Amino acid sequence: MVASRDEAQDLVECNLCQQPVSFFCRRCGVNLCDTCIAIHLRVKSKNGHDIVDYTSKDDDDTCHCDSHPQNDCSAFCKTCDAPICMLCVSIKHKSHEMSELSDKIEELLKVIAKENDRLQSSKHELERILDHTTKMLSSISSVYKQRKDEVTARGEEWHKEIEEAVKKLHQELDDMQKEHEVVLQKQKKEFEEMIGKVDEINRKTMKLEKSKNVTEMQTFIPVIEEQGTLREFSQYSFPTFYECKIDANYLQTYFGYVDKMQEKKTSLLENKLKDNDLPGRRILDVPTVTSVIDTGFPADEEDKNRLYDMVVTDDNKVWMGGASYELKLFDLQGHLQHTVSITTYGLYLCMYNKQVVYSDHHQKAVKMISDTDTVVTMFTTGDWEPYGITSAASGDLLVCLQKDDQNKVVRYSSTGTVLQKIQYDSQCLPLYKQVVYITENVNGDIIVTDWENNAVIAVDRLGIFRYSYSGVSSSTVTTDSVGHVIVTDFDGNKIHLLDRDGRFLRYIIPDGGIKDPRGVCVLGDGEMMVGECLTGIAKRIKYLED
Repeated sequence: MVASRDEAQDLVECNLCQQPVSFFCRRCGVNLCDTCIAIHLRVKSKNGHDIVDYTSKDDDDTCHCDSHPQNDCSAFCKTCDAPICMLCVSIKHKSHEMSELSDKIEELLKVIAKENDRLQSSKHELERILDHTTKMLSSISSVYKQRKDEVTARGEEWHKEIEEAVKKLHQELDDMQKEHEVVLQKQKKEFEEMIGKVDEINRKTMKLEKSKNVTEMQTFIPVIEEQGTLREFSQYSFPTFYECKIDANYLQTYFGYVDKMQEKKTSLLENKLKDNDLPGRRILDVPTVTSVIDTGFPADEEDKNRLYDMVVTDDNKVWMGGASYELKLFDLQGHLQHTVSITTYGLYLCMYNKQVVYSDHHQKAVKMISDTDTVVTMFTTGDWEPYGITSAASGDLLVCLQKDDQNKVVRYSSTGTVLQKIQYDSQCLPLYKQVVYITENVNGDIIVTDWENNAVIAVDRLGIFRYSYSGVSSSTVTTDSVGHVIVTDFDGNKIHLLDRDGRFLRYIIPDGGIKDPRGVCVLGDGEMMVGECLTGIAKRIKYLED
């Protein structure tokens, strides 16, 4: 028979005097009688006391002793790494190192709280991924139907092309037949005339055989000698239709194929940054220009642009590209350090493994400048033209690609292996209209400038849409070490400063202003370098306090 809770209480004794228990201290993990409660409360405890009526105590609040199940644990044996009761303290564990049970509880709760904070910090990301997955699931039928419609349309296109090919071949055969009939009719007439002449000569010959008219014979001989015999004639064959072999690989190559669903493992907690991981630095009320560099790039004949892009090196020098087939390396004082020749204008630059890399959208390739100033093709991009390019914290390259009216961001390995494609949102709608420049933020966000949308668009490292910021024109984008998003605004003659969630913080307009800003890179000590596209001037701007 199972004892009631009241009966069970009667069986439990006070840990101090073995009298019937009335109270329980949650902090110390001890049972107390009416007399000992006062004594216990006078004993100082580092964590204080938490006294409850024993009848209201939850069974989960107590830790029962393994050696004496009738007793609750009230101490912790560090030697045995186990909770113990007061009886154990005086017997089995007498010579062992002890601590208050509350101290161990506090230690364990700190570990649990830390791990719980870690898990809770990922909840927002999990919720966003869940929302993205839910939206994908809701649109899966329509997306697959759309793909099937695209295959059907391609089939109809091919049927149309096949019908046109059949029609064309029929017309060619009709034209060939007419031509064939003409030449054969002509040949027939020629042979009929030749045979007629031969018959006429034969009749003349038979007549002369019965005649004795020597004069007529003499006259006929030159005529019959001039009549030649047939040595060759043209033969016209009938056309033959040669069927090309139908090859399944040929069909897949030229008709099209389905890029199957792929699975890419991504660690949710990898490089995860919390808000307090990024120390804040106050933005200067009046940003100042600390130095100016005249890059000396010529003006493009068509749009008069001079300075396009720039990127900072590990030793705090800046590579700059403009309207010429060369890149220039300046120090921060404006002294030209080095010049290298490239295969296109220096529109899109980044640093990769301490080498300057650029994209050549004419040759559809990503290229690197070697230590010997030789241009090396890292990889090509197929039918897609590469534009903005940046190196990722993972060691990969992120490239903006355009083809016809399609736009996407692709993550490449250094050898050109495609690791990730970012093109559609959770509804399978295009994310971008005209991707031009790109950067990666410290929290893993991939941020591009969309010139047709006059916007900055950010996705997380999984490719899930994060935010969009509009109201910028012909812009480039970069980020700093504390996660600020820095966006140039060509028509607005200013720089937009956003936080890492895409929220506007303020405009950066240095004393003296900035004219037609385009290229931008972040230096150390809260400074940025911004290029004036039309003047070719680069300004070093201090925007954060030290």
